[in-house]
Amino acid sequence: MKIKTIIWFCLWSFIITGCESLIVKPAAENQHMEDFEAAWNRINDVYPFLNFKKLDWDSIYTVYEPRFNAARGDEFYLVFHDFLAELKDGHVYYRSDGGGQVYPFYPNRYFKDRHGYNPYLVRSYFDTKLIVTESKVAEFGITPDNIGYVFISGFHEDYLMKEFQGILNYLKETTGLIIDIRQNRGGSYQNVEAVVTRFMTEPLERPKLFLLDEFIDIPPFEPSGSLIYTNPVVILINGSTFSAGEITTEIMKQLPQVTVVGDTTGGGGVASSNGRPEHVGDYQLPSGKIIYIGTGYFERYDGDVIEWNGVPPDILIEQTGTDAGNGIDNQLEYALKWILQQ
Repeated sequence: MKIKTIIWFCLWSFIITGCESLIVKPAAENQHMEDFEAAWNRINDVYPFLNFKKLDWDSIYTVYEPRFNAARGDEFYLVFHDFLAELKDGHVYYRSDGGGQVYPFYPNRYFKDRHGYNPYLVRSYFDTKLIVTESKVAEFGITPDNIGYVFISGFHEDYLMKEFQGILNYLKETTGLIIDIRQNRGGSYQNVEAVVTRFMTEPLERPKLFLLDEFIDIPPFEPSGSLIYTNPVVILINGSTFSAGEITTEIMKQLPQVTVVGDTTGGGGVASSNGRPEHVGDYQLPSGKIIYIGTGYFERYDGDVIEWNGVPPDILIEQTGTDAGNGIDNQLEYALKWILQQ
C-alpha cells in the first residue's frame, strides 16, 4: 500500500449561458450530504470493527451531520477526512475522480518506526551491489558470510508470483536467509502465497478469514515451487510492516525454521475480496468519489485479530531513526548474528 500525502481537489468549469449561471447553486452542498449519508451507511453495513473499536456510529453521525451541512466547496474534503479518520484504520482511503488515494489515518507504530529502516544503510552491510528485480519490488544479495538477504517492499500486482522463485534460486546455497519486510505496506494475498509456500514442507492451515462475518473456508497452503528453502530464516518487521506484510509474518511464524525479529507490526487486519460483489472494498459514492472500506478481517493463529494488535516478533529488537542516522541497523545485525549461531 503506497502512502499518499497529497489531497487532490476537483476543478470545476462553468459554461456561462446567462447571468443566473454565475450563481453557485446549492446542489453541490446537497451532493456533500448525499456522499456523507452513503459513506455512513456503507460503513454501518459492512465495516467489521465498529464494536471491536467501541465506536458509537450513531453518535458519530450526529457529530458530523451538521459539519457536512455547513461545508462549502472543497471544505467537504476536510470534513470527510476527519470523518473517515474516526475509524482509525490504516486501510481506509478516499479518492476523487482522477485523484490519488488519501489515507486519513496511520497507526502510531508506523510513525514510531518509519525512519528505522534505511535502504542505503542496509546496502552498506554487503560487499557487492544488491540485485533489483525487474519490477523493483524486491532487491536481494548474499553477505560475505554466505547469508542470503531479500528486501520486499510490497505484495502488489503479480510481481512476486513471477519473480520470487528466481530470487530463491539465486539464494538457495546460502546458510540462512533474511527476509526484510520492515517497510512493506501490503498487496495481494496471491503474492503472499507465492512467498510463504516456498518455505513449507507440509500443508499449513491458513489464518482465518471472515468476510461480512462469514468464515471463508479456504484449503490449506501447500508447498509449491521447484525449491523449498529449509535453512534458518529470519523475518525482519517493524511498525511500518502492514497489511499483507503482517499476514506474511503471521504465516511464516508457524514454520519451524523461521524466527521473526524486530518490533510489532502496524496492525492492519481489515480485508476485502473481489470474489463476490458484496465483498469488494471499493465503494462509489453518489458524486463518483471512491472510498475503501474493508468488508472482513484476518485472525492470527491464536484467535486475536491483526487489526490494531499487529503481529509481535519472536525476538524484540528495537531500531530507531537515530540508530539509522548513526549508521547502525540493530535488527539486521541481530539477524545476521543469529543465523551464524544456528
